[in-house]
Amino acid sequence: MKQNVGKIDRIVRVVAGVGLLSLFFILEGDLHWIGLIGLVPLATAAMGWCPMYCPLKISTVCVGEGGKSCCGGGACKTGDAPKE
Repeated sequence: MKQNVGKIDRIVRVVAGVGLLSLFFILEGDLHWIGLIGLVPLATAAMGWCPMYCPLKISTVCVGEGGKSCCGGGACKTGDAPKE
């Protein structure tokens, strides 16, 4: 698996995952199971790979991060870091 989740994307996924996972402990009744959805962004952040990014040809990993190149799509098509 080639990494397709960049540094900032990972941070956002961890924050969102922890927020969703906290619903498991906050909500009562059957609704608290919705909080387990938070495991998905936490897992993809830990692996650095998102299965939904591949068919959509999205990568948030750019050449500037650890020397890795993009796996297609995104602002890194030319091999340059995205311009802001």
